[in-house]
Formats: sequence, structure tokens, C-alpha cells
Amino acid sequence: MAKKAMSRSDRLFEWGIDAFLVGVLVVTLVPMWYVAMVSLLPFGKSPSLLLPPWEWSFAAYAQLIFQPTIWRAALNSLLLTFGGVLISLTLTVLAAYPLSRRELPGRGFIVGLILFTFLFNAGLIPTFLVVKDLGLLNTYWSVLLNGAVSVYNLLVMKTFFQSLPESLEEAARIDGANDWQVLRHVVLPLSRPILLTIGLFYGVANWNNFFEPILFLSDRSLMPLPVVLRDILTGLNVAEYVEGGAAQAAPAEALKMAAVVLITLPMLLVYPWIQRYFTKGVLIGSVKE
Repeated sequence: MAKKAMSRSDRLFEWGIDAFLVGVLVVTLVPMWYVAMVSLLPFGKSPSLLLPPWEWSFAAYAQLIFQPTIWRAALNSLLLTFGGVLISLTLTVLAAYPLSRRELPGRGFIVGLILFTFLFNAGLIPTFLVVKDLGLLNTYWSVLLNGAVSVYNLLVMKTFFQSLPESLEEAARIDGANDWQVLRHVVLPLSRPILLTIGLFYGVANWNNFFEPILFLSDRSLMPLPVVLRDILTGLNVAEYVEGGAAQAAPAEALKMAAVVLITLPMLLVYPWIQRYFTKGVLIGSVKE
């Protein structure tokens, strides 16, 4: 069957969309390229978008990588990220699955209470006082448990569970499975897209979290990478990473941008592996059985 010729207005519309997407791509890539170039900046050179490869210097990366503070902060970030994803996913699944069942008593009222917390929160001072009274200050639990469940992620997962065929659960119950067995052996194996998607959302949020560690942690040895990055970018402790004399030290601008690259790189490596599940994981809830 011959393809229908596009009208002039349709072609202009597609060209306009393409031009807009190219503009978005440029706006996104230029800052990232600038950060990469400045991170490779040698002494005596001014920051620019174009730096010849033969002038690249990895001194900033070397200084940051060989600093014990960076490694300790990286370990703290890994613990907070993996621990936060595990706790958040567990709580989100345990809340979303019952709420996805129409036979749950008071389901609408509970969902309404959850949506209320989406619009309103207690505030900074009451949250701090609760964490303090629970004895969680200066511990990882204060960061992991505070805001462990995102209302948006909970509603997305609830919608996903609702979109699963009810016939599968009914067949499992006929075979004698209880609610826990249905969740473990039927629902979760079918929920890999949403689990990976929501897990990445939680992972990125925990990896980039710096406000709550500053608020609840006072021990510098417990601080994660984003806090160290903030200190470097604001110039609070750049001198800590410029050791060994001027001949071995990288420019302060290069140190700042190298820190940005090192902290961003893990998420950039994880994202391509999970992004193929995004559309299916987030939008499948709009398809009804």
C-alpha cells in the first residue's frame, strides 16, 4: 500500500518538532560538555567549550580519587543509596499491593489520607523534633526512614498492580495461595518493569540527597558524596584537596567540575540499563484488562 504523501503543514510541523528536540538536546549537552572540559583543565588555561585532547589534564581526578575523604563519602553514599532503595521499595510494595485490591476495607479513605500528605507536610521543625525524640539523630536511620515512601511512586505502583490480570491471582487462590504467596509468586515476578523504574527513582533521590544528611548528621565521617560536592563547589574545603604543592595540584575550577563528573557518573552508567523499562513501568497502568 502506497504511503500517503504528507501535506506541507504536516512537514512544517515535523520540522518544527525536530528543531525543538535538537534545541533541547543542545541545551542539555552543552553544560555537560562544559563541565567535562573544565574538569580536564590544566594550569594556565582558561575554561572553554573546546579543549584539545593533547592539553587534557587528569590531575583533578587523580587528586579527588586519592583523597580518603572522597572514598569515605562514596561508601556512605552507596550505603544510603542501596539501603534506601531496599527500604523504600519494600515499604512501597507493601503499601501499594493492598491498596490496589478493591475489596480492602476503607481503601478510599486510606488513599485520601495518603494524597493529603502529598499536598501538605508537617514542616521542617516538627520533622526534626520527631527524629530527635526517636533517638535517630546522627545515624543513617534518620536519613533512610525520613521520606522513605514517595506518594507519587506509591500511586504509580498501585496503578500498575491494578493493571495486572485478576485471573492470575484468582487461579493462585484456587490452588490455595494466600495473600503473601500471591504477592511473592505471582505479582512480584510480573512487576519487574515497575520495580526497576521505581527503584531507579528512589536510587537517584538517595544518591543526590544532601539536605537531610546536613540536617540530621553532625559527624563528618557519615557525610555522603553530595555534601562533599557542595563543600567543594562552595569553596568550603577545596584546600583539603589541593595538597602536594602547586606543581601537583589542579586548578580549583577543575576540582569542582571533576567532583561533579564523579558524582554524576554512577547514575549515568545505571540509567541506560534501566531506561528501557521506563515507558512500560510508568505507563502500563493506563492500560486496563
